[in-house]
Amino acid sequence: MIEQVLPDIFKIEIPLPKNPLRATNSYFIRGNERNLLVDTGFNCEESRQAMVSALQELNVRMENTDLFITHLHSDHAGLLSFLVTPETTVWMSEPDAYVVGGGQESAHWKIFSRFLLNSGLIADGIENTIERHPGYRYAPERFHGFTTVEEGYVIKVGSYCFKCLETKGHTPGHICLYDQEKKLLLSGDHILDKITPNITLWQLGEDVLGNYLNSLDRIAALDVEVVLPGHRNIIHDCQGRINELKNHHQARLANVLDILGSQRLTGTQVAKQMKWDLTIKEWHDFPWGQKLFAVGEAMSHLYHLFQQGVLQITCDNDVFYFQKR
Repeated sequence: MIEQVLPDIFKIEIPLPKNPLRATNSYFIRGNERNLLVDTGFNCEESRQAMVSALQELNVRMENTDLFITHLHSDHAGLLSFLVTPETTVWMSEPDAYVVGGGQESAHWKIFSRFLLNSGLIADGIENTIERHPGYRYAPERFHGFTTVEEGYVIKVGSYCFKCLETKGHTPGHICLYDQEKKLLLSGDHILDKITPNITLWQLGEDVLGNYLNSLDRIAALDVEVVLPGHRNIIHDCQGRINELKNHHQARLANVLDILGSQRLTGTQVAKQMKWDLTIKEWHDFPWGQKLFAVGEAMSHLYHLFQQGVLQITCDNDVFYFQKR
């Protein structure tokens, strides 16, 4: 489905088959000499057909259209190799481009089995197969032609002048695009309406939840009237939605501490007892992918509490355990 949401900006819904997110919002921005396409959808037939159909309907040629990928996840980067032409500039942050550039051979995927072990998922009986991960299954082909961007990099297209904002948390190199004059933010998966971005810790070492909360504060300080997110609905109350997201994570941190009590638990043991906004209530009924992201979210909250000095971490047989100090 194509919807014109602002002058020269069109939202294209790219379907994500058998995925709870349902669709990725790709944004086409019509320029004078060059156009810009922001995010792409999965590298799969359903997403490809929808993108090709939309570009034909909009009368778009990729030879005069550039790509901006907000972050590494395959629902946003999957089609870049399919869409790119020799004339296409592909903008992305360096940390996330490093991951995407390797496709399914990326070193990023080597941490996967270690995460399953460290988090307690293997002990819980989960199947250790990377092929089931949607990010792996629908990753783009190997690509190394990125033009990397960082904080403050400016991209002009038509009447829009976007400044790149580093908003790490959801991924290490997540980037939002901000037009200060038009008070417009293309938020990728940093700020979403109705659903909360998954904040997953795949390995110890970086406080990804702390990074995410700090990035929310950065955006909260800006004058934003319209947010074009990577999924679901357009947001017209950016500050209000940021407050809701921050309150959500504070409630989740409190939930984690209540679960721990005086116990020593793994990330999986905590995730099994957390409050999830799902129709499925029993852990054993959670789909494989949902277990994965739930435990990743639990780990990010546990490690944030460790970084704050509230919890301590011990390790037995390569499994991490968390308990209160």
